[in-house]
Amino acid sequence: MPEGVAGLARFHELIGYFGGEDLAPQQVMVGIETDRGPWVAALVAAGYRVFAVNPRQVDRYRDRHSSSGAKSDAGDAHALADMVRTDAHQLRPVAGDSPLVEGIKVTARAHQNLIWDRQRQVLRLRAALREYFPAALEAFDDLSGADALELLETAPDPVRARRLSHTKITAALRRARRHDVATKAERIRAALRGEQLAQPPELVAGYAATAQATVAIIRVFNAEITTLQGQVGEHLDRHPDAEIYRSQPGLGDVLAARVLGEFGDDPDRYANARSRKNYAGNSPITRASGKKKTVHARRVRNRRLVDPLQAQALSALSASPGANAYYRQLRDRGVGHHAALRQLSNRLVGILHGCLRSRTLYDEATAWSDHQRHQRVA
Repeated sequence: MPEGVAGLARFHELIGYFGGEDLAPQQVMVGIETDRGPWVAALVAAGYRVFAVNPRQVDRYRDRHSSSGAKSDAGDAHALADMVRTDAHQLRPVAGDSPLVEGIKVTARAHQNLIWDRQRQVLRLRAALREYFPAALEAFDDLSGADALELLETAPDPVRARRLSHTKITAALRRARRHDVATKAERIRAALRGEQLAQPPELVAGYAATAQATVAIIRVFNAEITTLQGQVGEHLDRHPDAEIYRSQPGLGDVLAARVLGEFGDDPDRYANARSRKNYAGNSPITRASGKKKTVHARRVRNRRLVDPLQAQALSALSASPGANAYYRQLRDRGVGHHAALRQLSNRLVGILHGCLRSRTLYDEATAWSDHQRHQRVA
């Protein structure tokens, strides 16, 4: 079947041919292995019931009918058709999110992708410097910082770095708006002029050219990340739930946009707070067999959502006294740092769900009243 408008028209013709004239769009169930794209939007707009099925689920379902390991597009289509025909009540329909929140998700994911791509370039730069210029790693704490990039662009090898004057280093630090400029400039100058193992000049020249090219790439990433961050905030400002998300402890514009984009704004998507927590991926899972019962952290989850929620939990330790007290109580019970952050994040997701349901902003006393009451009873 062709793609685009022609393919979609042909699909509607097949539905009409096999379903008959009396078939209502709501009676048509479609299984597909993605929840986004023009095809999904067109199917939802046509009134069909569209189920986005995880490819892992399709793979497990296919094993019910064949153990040979054979795979084909026709076989996958047959498995999807059987799944929506017999197990539609167990599948999640595509959420009815607004176009605005979809736009927020696109910009927030693009911003996050740029940050991840920049980190890859920083790691490449670090690996190159370790081979021929280890003093630079000692001198610069943040290789993506404007001061480090400027000085490495000017002096990408040990010989030129030793010639850097105190004035040039100080000027670079001031342009990067660093604090305690004099002390930091003296430390950087001492590190660059310190003794280190040397490589042959020809090899150093090759590494220096590589480092300069990587520095130029990181500079572009920094500029585009700053630009896109402003666009993320502008998109978030237009959403009616923006202030509720911003009121949550630890959520600024960027993290709020990421969390809103991944959760969506369909009011019927999450039946209760537990459903939202399970989707967030921070609630534990239980494995019970006979007399054995174990509780584990979720491994299969949406990393795009988990990362900002973990960052929120970490920031909430200083932004919310209630969150800090809850975290300290978990730590006092012997829970590890990462596990305590997961539990705190899980609690914060429940608080967010309550705020969205009641259409109220976050309130510190209300959010932790139950926890404080349980503490007093204990």
